[in-house]
Order: sequence, then C-alpha cells, then structure tokens
Amino acid sequence: MRRYETIVIIDPDLSNEQRLPVFEKLKGLIIQQGGFLVIVDEWGDKRLAYEIKKRSRGYYVRLDFCGTGALVNEMERFFRIDDRVLKYMTVLLDKDADVERIKEQMAEAEASKEQTAQDTTASDDESTVATKLNDSETEDKQDQPEISESQAVEGETMQTETNEEEK
Repeated sequence: MRRYETIVIIDPDLSNEQRLPVFEKLKGLIIQQGGFLVIVDEWGDKRLAYEIKKRSRGYYVRLDFCGTGALVNEMERFFRIDDRVLKYMTVLLDKDADVERIKEQMAEAEASKEQTAQDTTASDDESTVATKLNDSETEDKQDQPEISESQAVEGETMQTETNEEEK
C-alpha cells in the first residue's frame, strides 16, 4: 500500500455544516477502497496566491492517507465533479507504507498527548494549590499588624528588662 498526501482548497464561503459532507465523502471513499486515513489536518481559511474561480481566499485541508492508485483516481474524480472544491493536489509520500507501523506511531503520539495533558493538568493543580497557599499566607500577614524596626528593638529592650527583673 502507498502513502499519499492530498491538499484540497475548498470554497471559503461554506459554513462548517456545508463543508462537513465533503470530508465525510472523502472518508467514506478511503474506507470503501480499502485505504487507511492517517490524519485530516484543517489549515483553515487562507489567502490564495492567485484567484481561483474568482476567489481570492480558500479553506485549506491536508489529507494524509494510505491506499492504492484506484483510490487516488476516485478521490480526484470526486474533486473534479464537486463545485465546492476549488483546487487539489495529491503527492506520493511513500511507495511501500507499512500501515501497522503507522497505526503504532499514531497510538504512541496519542498516548504522549494524553500524558502531556495529564502532566499539564497536574502542574495546573499544583500551581493552584501553591497560589491558594500563598494567598492564605498573604491574608494572614495582612491580619497581623506590621512592626517597624524601631518597634522591634523596643520590644527586645522591654523583654530584656522583664527578664532582668525576674532574676
């Protein structure tokens, strides 16, 4: 099986609800032809280098998938027919792609994302606790009157006098 990358520019005037059927159709084609969809990377609305079908902007999407030449032909046929698609380009990334290895890499990437999210949540929780502790310490200090240096020296002097009187 081969690995391909397809860049598709879709009409930017379409809403998400109108764009969604295009993606669903592509996913269905990939599954129907025995392919494997690695990722759908939506780049969003961007300015075009030149006008295409009287449009100066386009909604960019990158599809990374594994499949056969028949799948690519069917996808490109769909792109030519559909008026919502302004432009497309398919590039061969790997002639002998190992689908199982790609699935393992995707699982590892997902696991590392989850671990990072958990670490971030844990550090956020720790910083929240530390902030609360610092806030409570600040409140405690605010409750206590501040003592100037001269008052502290007077207090020590009075303490020394009291100790001498007790002796």
